[in-house]
Amino acid sequence: MTDLPNKAAQYPALAKPHIQLHGTVDDRMYDSFQSQLASAPGDGPLVVSITTLGGDPEMARAMGDSIRLLRDYTGREALFLGKVAVYSAGATFMSAFPVDKRFLTHGSRLMIHERLMTSTVTLSGPLSTLPSTLKAKLNEIEDSIRIQDEGFESLVAGSKVTLDQLKAKATSNWYIEAQEALDLGLVLDVI
Repeated sequence: MTDLPNKAAQYPALAKPHIQLHGTVDDRMYDSFQSQLASAPGDGPLVVSITTLGGDPEMARAMGDSIRLLRDYTGREALFLGKVAVYSAGATFMSAFPVDKRFLTHGSRLMIHERLMTSTVTLSGPLSTLPSTLKAKLNEIEDSIRIQDEGFESLVAGSKVTLDQLKAKATSNWYIEAQEALDLGLVLDVI
């Protein structure tokens, strides 16, 4: 193994994240995020780290919205630090941070995929009511695709990856090593 350059001194704020998230992205992680955010110092860059194999993309979007609102209303810089695994909903959360505010640790991996759905449509009742049931499910699918694509656009904004490239790779779980993420411009640096 070749020696990796130690870039830690270039980014001293990343040494001690104010918010440290790990595990499944779910209601509990959201609650932990909000609690740590409320306890974080009110000035200087806010550093958020995450290690996750995935979870609920809506909870990831909600945490990301809190970061966006903090940035928009206070102008405060927020830095993202992905550690070890930033899979699925973790990448959704990462998309809330501009590319030049994203970092990964050496050996970390991103995994990006399309949203998943498991559903059963039960058709029961008068025939005239059944098309509405099917249309409602189709509307749900189409809106979920729109939400997914909005997140994908945010994830690749400012990088070398196009939305079409991401969408093509996301159909089969795209795993990206930290160095590759750097080469693709998805993160500012690997530390």
